[in-house]
Parts: sequence; structure tokens; C-alpha cells
Amino acid sequence: MLNGLNGYDIDVEADLSSGLQAFNIVGLPDLSIKESKERVKSAISNSGFSIPPGRVTINLAPANLKKDGSQIDLAIAVSMLLAIGVIEYLPDEKTVFLGELSLDGRVITFDGALPMIISLKELGFKKFFIPNAIKNEVNVVQGIEIYPISHLKELVDCLNGVIEIKKEDIVKVNLDEEIKYDIDFSDIKGQENLKRAMEISAAGGHNLLMVGPPGSGKTMIAKRLPTILPKLTFDECIECTKIYSIAGKLKNNKLVTQRPFRSPHHTSSPISLVGGGKIPKPGEVSLAHNGVLFLDEFPEFSKQAIEVLRQPMEDGKVTISRANSSITYYSNFVTICALNPCPCGNYGSQTEKCTCSQLQIQRYLSKISGPILDRIDIQVEVEPVKYDDLSSKEVLETSADIRKRVEKARKIQLERYKNEKIYNNANLSARQIKKYIILDEKLEKIIEFAFKKFKFSARSFNKILKLTRTIADLDGSEEIKEEHLLEAIRYRSLSNKYWS
Repeated sequence: MLNGLNGYDIDVEADLSSGLQAFNIVGLPDLSIKESKERVKSAISNSGFSIPPGRVTINLAPANLKKDGSQIDLAIAVSMLLAIGVIEYLPDEKTVFLGELSLDGRVITFDGALPMIISLKELGFKKFFIPNAIKNEVNVVQGIEIYPISHLKELVDCLNGVIEIKKEDIVKVNLDEEIKYDIDFSDIKGQENLKRAMEISAAGGHNLLMVGPPGSGKTMIAKRLPTILPKLTFDECIECTKIYSIAGKLKNNKLVTQRPFRSPHHTSSPISLVGGGKIPKPGEVSLAHNGVLFLDEFPEFSKQAIEVLRQPMEDGKVTISRANSSITYYSNFVTICALNPCPCGNYGSQTEKCTCSQLQIQRYLSKISGPILDRIDIQVEVEPVKYDDLSSKEVLETSADIRKRVEKARKIQLERYKNEKIYNNANLSARQIKKYIILDEKLEKIIEFAFKKFKFSARSFNKILKLTRTIADLDGSEEIKEEHLLEAIRYRSLSNKYWS
């Protein structure tokens, strides 16, 4: 059973006693488990077995924990068949049965298989009987035995020694294989400043905001950010797959090996962004974990939807609280925001006339609060694409070329922070900033001048230092130089133009 990403084991006990025909499940089952008695009875009957007349009681222990999910069907069926003597072999206490049952006895898939099995492995369980359909999701977990089954009858015959089910081989995932994308940075004409900002964002894991008129390429370039991000590590693949498994969004029940790119519509509710529901499911911020969350038309999101992003953007995790529990999901992602400078999109344009009043512009931009702006490391003003750039025949830099520089910078960061619990510059704490980012006297004076002129907050000040470190890493320089700091300050000065 799962509580967020963490699981706990449920002992299923069955008792058949004399009395009026009845079938009861006790131990705080929810509706999905209460309904399982009909599925289990039909599955047993349609597998060629019969339940003797009498009173059947199923106990789910521990009794103080609420139980939910159809994955417990198989364990209920096995305990019943043991109680009535159909199964003669008593399974080892370290054996787990997971799977939903169809009415004809087929063992079918369920959500959250990978995090369940990893949690149960940590609790000491070694042998797992699971639906055949999810074997590709869980066959990467080392140190356990997986037995995929398709039908309840097949499992009974196996436990009784009539047939042997082949143990699933543990698969070693090949993450060195090149990921092929249909899009590439070489598709983008012009916008060299924005490309540079995207490269810095990818190299250090920094959030980025783009302000520019419609048709300037903001969406096009945002969609290409995953093509220059480093490949997922195995641990990152497991983290992403856990989230997608719980959300029921795994494709072909296979491990997630590509960095997620999530682009929720601006009508999305706060719950759809951070997650929730009666049984809390991951939201967009968790589905974007280890990848990119792209928020197009950012001010068109509701004020509440924008504000709920504060905690996940800052902490790299999101906590969903309920009356009797709280659930935490991963949410360590790169935020990319795109917006027009005003409702019509032409404010500040040299060629088009803006039709918005000053009040309309203020209302439009005021939906993005100071605390949210503070959490965005890089702010870029995007100019319309020039004709000369569009008509140029010049061979442009590919995503693969940019990714090589990004990966080189990330390797520098991994080596630098090998004794810390962080992987990139964006995740540096205030203490770690003091330890790893050293400015000489000249640079101290420059940042002091910028701090006073642009009225930076303490968080903005730290963001500049993190950006400076990333720019130096891209340059292959351990020493932070003046040009690195000045470029970082430039990426933090847009707030004064639009939100001062």
C-alpha cells in the first residue's frame, strides 16, 4: 500500500466459518477494496474453483491504517484459496502478491507498482508475483525475484507445484543510447541572446522567464530545452517512473528514460498543478520532476494557480496535506515561463502600436507577484525575429553541440558538490553559496552597486551568485570573472522595467 512515494506492507488473512453465507472485509478498507469481494469471488469461480458455503472474513492488517487500491485483489484471492484448501503450499512470509483481478480470473495491472515494490524490498520482501503487463516497469529493481503471471489459475498451479513460472530477468537499463528528438535548436533562426540564456538555464538548472511579443519564438525555443539537458541518471529515471506510475501515466509500463516536458494549459486549476484529490495524485509540478515545466501565457493562469508554485519551485518537493495525513512528492524541475508584455502583446514594440491602457498593462503583469519573480533566476526580453535572420542560409548550432557544453558544465558541478546533497548550482543553499562562490574585492563592489541600484532582494542577490557560478562553469573557469558577474546581473534586471 502507498502513502505518497512510500509504501507499507499489508497482511491479508482469511477465515472460513460455518454460518449464513457472507463475505466481509475488515481492517479499514475503502470502497475499491470493498468492491474487490465481487471481483475475487467471480475470479475464483471462473478459474474453476468453488467457495464452500459459509461465512468468509478477510482481515487486512494493521487494522489502524486506511487501505485503498485494487492491487490487493490477488492477495485476497490467495488467502481465500489457502483457507479452503485449494492451495496446498503455504507461501513464504517474504512473498508478495500484487494485482487486480478481472471477473474471468485474469491478473491485470494497477497504478504505483514500482514505488510499491521498491518500498517492500526495503522492508525485506524478496519474492513478488505480479501482473505480466507490468514486468517491464519493475524488472529494473535489483535484489528481488519477480514472477509475472497472467491468470489466477496459473498462480494456483505454480504454488501447488503443477507448473513452474519462469523468474523474470533483471534488466540493466542502457542510458548511454542517444535519444532522438524531432525538434532541434538548429531550427531556430536568430534569438542568439535567448539561446544563450537557455544554455545557462540547462547548465545550472535555473528557472527562466521570457517576455516578448507574439510570434517571437518563445514557445518554439522552450520546447527545445529538453534537447540540450543532460541525460537522466538511473536514479533520476527511477524517481520519474515512480511519479508517472502513481499517476497512471506510464507509456507501455516502461521506465521513463527521457526528461519530462510538461506544458499545462493556462486554465489549469491549482490542484492540477500541485496535485491532490481524495487519494492525492501527483500534479504537473511532480510530473515535471527532473525535467521542464513550461508555463506559456503565464499571466493568464489564475492568481491562485501561480502562487501555489512557490513551495515546489523553492523546495524541489510538494506536500499535500489531508486531515489524517500528508503526502510529499518530488518536484525538482526547471520552470520556463513565457508571457507577452501586455494583453495585446505590443507594449514596447518599435513597429506595432500597443492598444492597451496603462491600467490594463499593470493588471496583466501584477498577477505575477514579487515572490514568484524572485524565484526565477533568468529574465530575458525577447525581440521579434529579424528578416535577415529568417532568410539566412547559415548552418546553425545543433542541440547536440549545445548539450556537450551543458554536460561539461554539469560534470564540473557534480565533482564540486560530490560531498553535498545537490547536483547543480541552482540548488545551492545560502550556506553553500558562501562556501563555493567567492568574489574578489572588485566583484564585491560591482554587485554592491547593482544591489543598491536595482533594489535586489536577498533571494535575487543569491540567484545572481548562482548564475555567476554557472556562467563561469560554462566558460570552464573555476575563478569567477567580471564578465561572468555582469552577464548574471543583466539576467536579473528585467523586473525593474516591467514590475517596478
